[in-house]
Amino acid sequence: MQNRGRALVAVAAVVLGLAAVAVSQAATAAAVGLMKVRLGGDAEQTRIVMDLSQAASGKLLADGADGRAVLVLNGASAQGELQGAGQGLVKSWMVDQTAAGARLQMDLAAGAHIKRRFLLPPADGIDHYRYVVDVALGPPMINPPAPQVTLASTTAAVAAKLRPQVVPARATTLSLKKVIVIDAGHGGQDPGAHGQKGYEKDINLAAAKALKTRLERSGRYRVVLTRDADVYVPLESRVRIAQRSGADLFLSLHSDSGPDASLRGASVYTLSEKATGRSQRFVSGEDWFMKASLTGDPGVSDILFDLTQRATRNRSAGFAQMLVGRIEGKAALLRRSQRDAGFMVLLAPDVPAVLLEMGFISNPADEAFLRDAGQRNRLMNAVGDAIDDYFSETTRLASR
Repeated sequence: MQNRGRALVAVAAVVLGLAAVAVSQAATAAAVGLMKVRLGGDAEQTRIVMDLSQAASGKLLADGADGRAVLVLNGASAQGELQGAGQGLVKSWMVDQTAAGARLQMDLAAGAHIKRRFLLPPADGIDHYRYVVDVALGPPMINPPAPQVTLASTTAAVAAKLRPQVVPARATTLSLKKVIVIDAGHGGQDPGAHGQKGYEKDINLAAAKALKTRLERSGRYRVVLTRDADVYVPLESRVRIAQRSGADLFLSLHSDSGPDASLRGASVYTLSEKATGRSQRFVSGEDWFMKASLTGDPGVSDILFDLTQRATRNRSAGFAQMLVGRIEGKAALLRRSQRDAGFMVLLAPDVPAVLLEMGFISNPADEAFLRDAGQRNRLMNAVGDAIDDYFSETTRLASR
């Protein structure tokens, strides 16, 4: 029994040690900060320099052969999106956050490719790392020689294994507009709640179209509706629409119902912590970055996935708070207006998402409010203002 006890203690120590290493590696990866992106050069060769707080390896997903170049800096955090109109051979560029790290996407001029890329350590009075990407005309160099610099052994080992991977499908034009997916709850064979004058699905669709008009009028957004008619769209498909659209924000519109007709007021839901484990079902085979890690250790991958999911939940909660603030005074609110739940439409691990219950269709006053086009438009204008607030705070346009 004593020997068995000692063996169990030894096994536990090994497991805890491995877990500590995994957490340490994940924490180190997450600590790399992308501070700035700089462009220079001309129509023959253009250089992109990304200033980093620590060393990071890069993963090339597309070299620009189809007009779109995509590169992920493993473990780097962009701290909000960076984007710009481009220079030289780079027509436009954008940096956003994925589970594996900061992702650089560039629209390139015809015939341009990523010629080489390398990491520079602090030197010559510069106190931080720089990841350099050179874009030039002509065929790409599959294994370009790197400058003779001394890097950490782990970084060199990872970088030595990198190989370009060309995405065969031609990419669409890189949009600098934020993508908003608006989900009109229910529809078709699923009418939703029933009020004195009709079904929830109709109110939800009218509100979604009003919000779409409000957002597109600003010129700042590309808006995608999960449905634009009285049709049924499965809940899982609504999440997939958001992911395929590259959504920066997902908003599901609903009209609440309850057994007490006196209950009224709007409320905003984000994903509850208890439901986060279900979101892994929405990681497709193509979403390699949601399962990636620097070591290939599944434990580290799970930790990185969790970090990404937590960041998404934090963004969702931040928007929910802004939304409640903007709605207040424009519509009645429940006493506890900011809530969490396990709704399926909130499960995408990489898309900030909220569900807005605009009011109770089972309450005559709320139903009358939601069926009045003028009142409904004022409410959607407030929602649009909250979206403006959210992206004004989280998006920084790069200056040159």
